[in-house]
Amino acid sequence: MRRAVLVVAVVGALATTLVGASAPAGAKSRRPVAIVFNGQGNNLDAYASVPPFRHQRVITNHDDDPDGLDLNAQICFFPERMVPESKGNVRWFIAGEDTGQPDPPQGWGIFALRGNRVGHLSAKRIGKLTPTYQAALDNAENYGCGFLPDGRVLTTDIGNQAAGEGDGQLIMWFPPFDRMRVRYCKIDVAIATAGGLAVDRTGVYVTSARPPTAGVWRYEGPFPTSDTAAGGCGRTDPTGAPLADTVNKSLFIPPGGPLVTPNAIVRSPDGWYVSSVFNGVIAEFHSDGTFRRTVLAPPAGESLGAQPYSTGTPLGLGVDRRGNLFYADIGLVIDDGVGPGDGTGSLRRIRFVDGEPRPPKTMAEDLAFPDGIGVLQP
Repeated sequence: MRRAVLVVAVVGALATTLVGASAPAGAKSRRPVAIVFNGQGNNLDAYASVPPFRHQRVITNHDDDPDGLDLNAQICFFPERMVPESKGNVRWFIAGEDTGQPDPPQGWGIFALRGNRVGHLSAKRIGKLTPTYQAALDNAENYGCGFLPDGRVLTTDIGNQAAGEGDGQLIMWFPPFDRMRVRYCKIDVAIATAGGLAVDRTGVYVTSARPPTAGVWRYEGPFPTSDTAAGGCGRTDPTGAPLADTVNKSLFIPPGGPLVTPNAIVRSPDGWYVSSVFNGVIAEFHSDGTFRRTVLAPPAGESLGAQPYSTGTPLGLGVDRRGNLFYADIGLVIDDGVGPGDGTGSLRRIRFVDGEPRPPKTMAEDLAFPDGIGVLQP
């Protein structure tokens, strides 16, 4: 089904990814080429990360294929140590999966991916993460994902997208994951238009696109170790689901400046990249959260209207080992409201030369609601 979109602040909010890679014929590379995954039109697509950006459809949406699935959102690859089958050329990943919603409810599919080159990839669902959702004014879409070093999984769902009480959620999930019922504990249930998620050794980082919680928040442990009181999850939320006893969070990057709507976050070589979809910006911050520079912004004089910005409206972000930055341009336009246009989305890459960002290169265009990125480095 058509995916709701997280547009933002006073005007609206946003939301919804897959990948593959091989070098062009005859090209030489010292390292394997990354595969960039993107969900668009509820399909899962994979692209080689270098020109000519070879493409493969890995999973087709359910409307076009009765055996297909509807995929979207941030895509996260499990660390190999967490995957029992990893030695057999198999990697697990998480992607938003909402086939048939609301029955069954939307959630995050767990998939086993085989192959390491675009054109030779296949994926099979082996599990699903399905929480309870609060009573959002619009559909509470799934989005972010990430991993703690010990194997616990984290997700975010958006909640009220453009207005109403902030009821987006940060949820922790406990192994095993190769099944349809997975235990979880909610960490936070009051995030206004929750978005992308990132994890490093200092904490868990979650974006919020609108007030009163707008900005990037850092959550620090200790985190629950189970869905029970003994594991630090002794409360319940309004839906009756397990809720953490305490939440230890602080505002890491405040809104303002280039960040009109903080939407997604990913590591940069020196800190963090954060996207702001409404004004078409990707900003870079130092490791301590202080502003460093604007990496992407629309050309001077451009404004959002019936046509999107020429440089796009970045939502999902991804980075490969070479430092290339990839973004899912959801293609926002203003036409009887703010939202993605008809086939106005794209997937783009930014290279850095001597540390400076080059103009973005389009990897794919005419896309429908591309909203998340996943990067697999073979």
